[in-house]
Amino acid sequence: MNTRYISLFLLCLSAVNVLAAEPSAEDIILAAINYERDATSYSQITMNINRPDWQRSMTMKSWTKGLDHSLVRVVKPKKDAGSGNLLIEDNMWSYAPKINRVIKLPSSMMNQSWMGSDFSNNDLAKADDIINQYQHKLLATESHQGKKVYVIESIPNDEAPVVWGKEVLKVRADYIMLSHEFYDQDGKLVKRLISSDIKKIDGKTVAARIRMQKVEKPEEWTEVIIDEAKFGISIPDQVFSLSNLRNPRQGY
Repeated sequence: MNTRYISLFLLCLSAVNVLAAEPSAEDIILAAINYERDATSYSQITMNINRPDWQRSMTMKSWTKGLDHSLVRVVKPKKDAGSGNLLIEDNMWSYAPKINRVIKLPSSMMNQSWMGSDFSNNDLAKADDIINQYQHKLLATESHQGKKVYVIESIPNDEAPVVWGKEVLKVRADYIMLSHEFYDQDGKLVKRLISSDIKKIDGKTVAARIRMQKVEKPEEWTEVIIDEAKFGISIPDQVFSLSNLRNPRQGY
C-alpha cells in the first residue's frame, strides 16, 4: 500500500471516529433536560402574561428533584398567593387556597392553560415524555455565540398520547435549550418557545428568560424570568407531598 492510500485510509478512519463521538439526538435532548433541572433545584421566577387588552404578572417559587418531582407555588399577587401545583411522576395536582381544595388533574385537563398562561399543564408535567414517546433525528447544526447548536426533529410514536405532530428543538452544545417549536398534526407551526438572557446563576450557565408565543397571535405571549436560583441543594422528600402543597412547611 503506497503512502497515498495509507493517508486516505487514515483520513477515513479519523472521520469515522469523529462521527462515532457525536452524541445521538436523543442523548442531546435528555442531557438538556437533565442539565436544566439538575439533581435538585430551587428558583424564584416572575411570569408575565401579555394579551392585547390586559397584562398580568405573578411571582412564584419552584422546587424540583430529578425529572419527575416538582412543586410550584404562587407568592404574588396576594389574591393568588398560596396557589400551587405538585408533580409526582405522571400525576399532577393543583391547590386553590380560596376553596382550600386539592384537585388531581385528569388527562383531559393536561392540555389546558397553566394559570392562564401560554404554557399548558402538559408543558410542566411532561418534560421527559419527549424522550419516552418520540423518535429523534438530527437535522442540522448551527452556531450560537461561538458554540455548536444541534437542530433536532422529534416525531411522536404512533401510539403516543400527545397532541403534537412533531417538535423541533435547538440545543446548544452546553445543553442550553435555545428554542422549542410545536407543530400540529398537519405540520403547521402552532407555538414556539425562545430562550434568551443566557448567563450564570449560582455558578451555572442558564437561560434566564424564556418566552412561549403563539405563531398566529404574536401579541399573545408568556415570559418566564428567573430572578434567583440554586442548584444541587438538599430538599426533603416531604416537600413533594400533598400535605405540603396544601399546608406549606417552613421555607417550602
